[in-house]
Order: sequence, then structure tokens, then C-alpha cells
Amino acid sequence: MITVSDATAIIQNHLYRPDKESIPIEHSMGRILAEPIKADRDLPPFDRVAMDGIAIPFEAFQDGWRDFRVEGILAAGQPRVTLKDPHNCIEVMTGAMLPVGCDTVIRYEDVSIVNKIAKVKAAGIQRGQSVHARAHDAKKADVLLAPGIIIAASEVTLLASVGRRNVIVLSFPKAAIVSTGNELVEISDPPLAHQIRRSNSYTLLAALTRMGGHADLFHLPDDRNVIDRDLAKILIDRQLIILTGGVSKGKFDFVPDALESLGVERLFHEVSQKPGKPFWFGVTKKQVVFALPGNPVSTFLCFYRYIQPWLLKSMGVEPSPAFAILAEDFEFSPELSYFLEVKAQNESGRLMAYPRPGGGSGDFANLKMVDGFLELPAGKIQFKTGEVFPYIPYRA
Repeated sequence: MITVSDATAIIQNHLYRPDKESIPIEHSMGRILAEPIKADRDLPPFDRVAMDGIAIPFEAFQDGWRDFRVEGILAAGQPRVTLKDPHNCIEVMTGAMLPVGCDTVIRYEDVSIVNKIAKVKAAGIQRGQSVHARAHDAKKADVLLAPGIIIAASEVTLLASVGRRNVIVLSFPKAAIVSTGNELVEISDPPLAHQIRRSNSYTLLAALTRMGGHADLFHLPDDRNVIDRDLAKILIDRQLIILTGGVSKGKFDFVPDALESLGVERLFHEVSQKPGKPFWFGVTKKQVVFALPGNPVSTFLCFYRYIQPWLLKSMGVEPSPAFAILAEDFEFSPELSYFLEVKAQNESGRLMAYPRPGGGSGDFANLKMVDGFLELPAGKIQFKTGEVFPYIPYRA
């Protein structure tokens, strides 16, 4: 067996080299930006009214003027107008162009308007208040977004604001998720007493989809000839293959030998960890293969501890390490790294992790009770309240 840190180093030494692709911005959430995004005009493109109220020349207020005759009303989306008399005002709505001849906006709460005379009630008026000045946020051709960021809703706002219907992002590897086992049936089929439904495949697909990726799903029986034949086809045109099940030491665990017979170089098999000890990893010149233990919690943990960071690093993203504070004493005796299921709570700015170990690597129902895994190091039995450990979250 190798250590968790050694397994991590080996995996991250075999990164995927992504291509680029253009996609609609509505499908860009979670994807990695692969081009600089520049402002196509000043932002904002005009002196923008930031509050509903009246627009005035500040000089008039400074000179003691407090009653302003309303010349008109300007709404957002209307062409810019000009104030005719510097002792008058124009009612303006949020988002409207600041009228020519005005430089200050006084909100409606600070004026009273009777018979088209706006009387200013507030004393502390400042020049330029409630005006979002042209080019305050960015000038035309300024870089708004640099390559390498993960696109979130805030970035989609910027993409839309500069007229980008499509955006260039790093492409995900063409992927396959392969479940194995005679005991597994499709989720729409009623299982017999000795069968269970294929949940791992959909778990992995959901996790990839959340990152902006996709994968084709396959299922293989515990038949060496079928596994050899179908894996050979799957390996032809895919860069990422994730298998779940068939990797331990049972008489029907054919996956490791099948992969090696098909030319996949084994880089390790078995990691000193719980859950997920039988984890297998290998490569070819074109593919990376993760063969995960079939127990649901093992599959789940291995994706978030190894595969997700591998994908992000392949695309140039170095996730910031997360840590949490153990909230209750915990004991674990085997000489293995232990990934403890925890319920995380922010308590006065401290992320506290409450142990919820569940019933083992087959207890997938327990995952709904927790938010992530606390990585407890090997070589230690007692873990005390207040100690800090790496935290692997899987909920937002």
C-alpha cells in the first residue's frame, strides 16, 4: 500500500491537457475560462443615476438654492436630456443617464415635491452623490476577467454585459463512468432480493456535471471476457475512465488484471486509507484511469479527494486547502488515514466538524447527514476536540 500523500502526488503527476471550446454563456457555470474578457465600452457607459430622485447642478445647492422647479422626468432607457435652467431640476430614475448640466442626484426621501417644486429637506448634500460615473468600473478594452478562473454567476453577469453570447473555456476530457457487478440493476428496474440499484454511476455523473463536465455511462457484469471486450472499446476514444467496483481481492474482481492486459500501466493499487483502500490508478499515453472501490462511500470519497482536485489542477486551478476544527473527541485505531464523515457548522467564524461516521463504506444513506470528510492522519489513535485537520467538503 502507498500513503494518501504518495497517491496524490502520483495522480497529479499525470495531468490531463485540456483543449479549448466555445460554449454558450448559459452553460458556462463551473467551467474554466480560457480567454481574456475585455470591456467593449466604458463601464458604466455613461454617468448613471444610482438613486430615484432629482438631478441638479451642485453649484446651485452650494449657492443656497433649495427650491428647484421640475423641468421633466427621465427614466432608465430614455435618451439623455439637458437641463435648461441651472436653478431647476429633472426627476430621474435609477439607471437613467444623468442629464447634461447636472452632476448630483438627491434621493426622493430627501425632497418634497409640491406643484412641480422640489424642496430639498436634507442639509448634507455632496457633489456627485448618487451618480455612478462613466468608466468608474472599467474603461473600454480593460481586461475584466483573466483566463484560469472558475466561472460563477458573477462572471456570467460580466460576460453578458460585454455582449458575449459565447465564451471560450477549457474542455473536459471525454469521459466514461463504468460500474461493474452482477448484483447491480438499472435504477428504473425493480431489484430482486439479491440485487441493488446502480447508484455509484449516477453519483459520479452528478459530481462531474456539477463541475461542468459530462460522461457516458456503462455497466459491465462480473465476466472477464466481457470486461476485456467492452473496456477495450471504451478505451479507444476517451481520455478519462472512472470505474467503480471489481478492484479488490475477490475471485470476481477482474478489473485490475483486465486493465493491465489492455495496456493500462498500473501506478498503484491500494492506498492506506479508510474508506477506499482498494483504490487502483493507471495510465496509458492517452488515458487516465481511476478504478474505485464499489462501496458507495468509498467511491464518493475518492472522487472528491482525488479526481476533482486532479481535474481542477489539469485546468490550471489550484484549490485553496480547507481546514476544520474537530468538535468532539474521536478514536480510530488502524494504521490508516481515516476520512471521517462530519457535519460542518460555522460557529462564530470557526468551522467546526462534528463526527458522524455512519455504518461504514456501504452506508450511503449517512451521506445525507454530513457535509464532507475530515482527513485524519495515520499513526494516531486519539483525536482531540479543537485539533485542526484538512477538510474535504462536498456541499456548497
